[in-house]
Amino acid sequence: MGFLGKIFTWWNGATIGAGLHIRGSGREVGRDAAGNIYYQSKKADRRYVIYNGENDASRIPPEWYSWMHKQIDDVPDKALPPAPKFLRDPTPNLTGTPHAYRPTGALASGGHRQAASGDYQAWTPE
Repeated sequence: MGFLGKIFTWWNGATIGAGLHIRGSGREVGRDAAGNIYYQSKKADRRYVIYNGENDASRIPPEWYSWMHKQIDDVPDKALPPAPKFLRDPTPNLTGTPHAYRPTGALASGGHRQAASGDYQAWTPE
């Protein structure tokens, strides 16, 4: 969609108007590994993110999430200790994608499940 997409769609990155407003009324404070850019207003009362790709809040890493919600005052690189080695990378919300969890018997995975030992028996009147 290109240029028209940037004017009219908000779900795939910032619109032109939002991007100009955020860049004009704030200052960049950092970037995360996913390429998202974080801004703070000049009065320091508002915080913004411009996503690198689809607008999905689950794409914000936990450390930047805490900054966005004012749980920490300074950017995560300065305010938080280094992450422990055993910590795994966060995963985005997979709902609605081919990688979403589908339990046995779910309609999206065929709708058939194996019979259980105490399976349901329908009551029929005599």
